[in-house]
Amino acid sequence: MMVERASLSDRLPSSFSPEAVVSIRQRLDLAREQDVSILFAIESGSRAWGFPSPDSDYDCRFVYACGMRRHLVLTQPRDVIEFPIEGEIDAGGWDLRKALLLALGGNAVVVEWVKSPIVYEEIHGFRQSLVEILDQVVDPIKVAQHYLGLARSHVARLGHFSGDVNLKKLFYLIRPIVALDWMEQRHFAALPPMALPDCLFETELPIATTQAIRDLIDRKAKTREMGTGPIPAPIASYVERRYAHHEKNIPDMRNDGADLALRHQLAEDFYRQTIERLG
Repeated sequence: MMVERASLSDRLPSSFSPEAVVSIRQRLDLAREQDVSILFAIESGSRAWGFPSPDSDYDCRFVYACGMRRHLVLTQPRDVIEFPIEGEIDAGGWDLRKALLLALGGNAVVVEWVKSPIVYEEIHGFRQSLVEILDQVVDPIKVAQHYLGLARSHVARLGHFSGDVNLKKLFYLIRPIVALDWMEQRHFAALPPMALPDCLFETELPIATTQAIRDLIDRKAKTREMGTGPIPAPIASYVERRYAHHEKNIPDMRNDGADLALRHQLAEDFYRQTIERLG
């Protein structure tokens, strides 16, 4: 399989530090020394979610697969590869089996990774093939439950919708609420984009809310430390109202054994075919 490495001049943002990219690729090479194939490596976190700060960390995430030989053992290897966080670099990855099993359970992380707009490298065509299989095996209602869980945890951390809050962390509540609105407007039949600006563009929201969120994104892009402050009124009203709505109106998860078995079989076939191609 041919590995494509993104170059700074075309697929990575011009704002990316060349030194940071070199450090990330060194970690990817170290991962390969563990006898694995990296299927794709992307940027996650605020840079890929569309609300970076000037000093945002680099969050490289990758999905890898072990070759056939490493499957023919009694003790399976760990299903994660992790590196210590050093300076502004945070890199780690999941085995493809782990990624698929979590996706089947409704974890939205790999669904987001595969749609990241910032790619360090990939095996040619793999991300598109993974997008296609995820569309078949991932239950959007389970993903909606995942986003509701994220929203619930960040509401608990904020503690209130009035008074001063950490404005930087406010984005981690806004993002899942907008994603839930995007999904609801499509009858929970599709998976949302990764980047918050894309979700905003494709979701019908009050004009004042959309503008307030975009203003906050612009503000975060220009300052290293947003500090604390009151939630802008259109955003406070929106997140409080829509969070309460989704708490009561997320569809119940399906309990169709035949459907679950089919999704699992499709994911397993994809996994097996990937491993066989790698050899």
